[in-house]
Amino acid sequence: MSSMKKYIAECIGTFTLVFIGCGTAMLVGCDAANGGGYVLTAFAFGLAIVTLAYGVGNISGGHVNPAVSLGVFLTGGMDAKEFCGYVVSQIIGAIVGSAALAGIFALGDVEDKTGGLGSNGLAGVGDSIVAGLIVEIILTFLFVLLILGVTSKKNNHGSFGGLIIGLTLVGIHIIGIGLTGTSVNPARSLGPAIIAAIGGNADPIKVVWVFIVAPLIGGALAAFCHKYFEKEK
Repeated sequence: MSSMKKYIAECIGTFTLVFIGCGTAMLVGCDAANGGGYVLTAFAFGLAIVTLAYGVGNISGGHVNPAVSLGVFLTGGMDAKEFCGYVVSQIIGAIVGSAALAGIFALGDVEDKTGGLGSNGLAGVGDSIVAGLIVEIILTFLFVLLILGVTSKKNNHGSFGGLIIGLTLVGIHIIGIGLTGTSVNPARSLGPAIIAAIGGNADPIKVVWVFIVAPLIGGALAAFCHKYFEKEK
């Protein structure tokens, strides 16, 4: 499979994740008083991953997440050039997905109940940067470790791998939405933050670094942990 096809697949995949996941959050809201919004948004992100796993997984692996790509890179699943290509493609997909949502909601005069295109924030942890970093590191670590384990050649989950990963992301969103909005994905956070800033809302972009740094740390820790578990005696 050519690298360009993989990059296009990652771009389309990340676009889809942001469009479905963040779009659902924008429609239903994710405030504490609206528990249904939590569940719908969690399942929107999880089901999007299931769809992508079977739709583009055979082309690019369906990472749609720089933290996942970092984990794969650190475990020897791709080289540095391909890793960079994946990350750039994912960020472009997230930005275009967020721009599409902004345009649709503006043209249709639809209320964005998140106030920031489904972007992440620290309000749920009292605006504590440290707490936000800890939450995102832990959640990303668990998510990427699961992905590396499920996709390992030593495991045989057959055609259920994508479903397992998607359902895991649902659970991660259910606990994480009320804390940070759940990122575990730098591209998913950067896209909405950039488009929100262009639209005049600079709040998400001010803290977006948290949702870039923490998931990358979590992904790296997961890779090292996975390599330790997989190491032959």
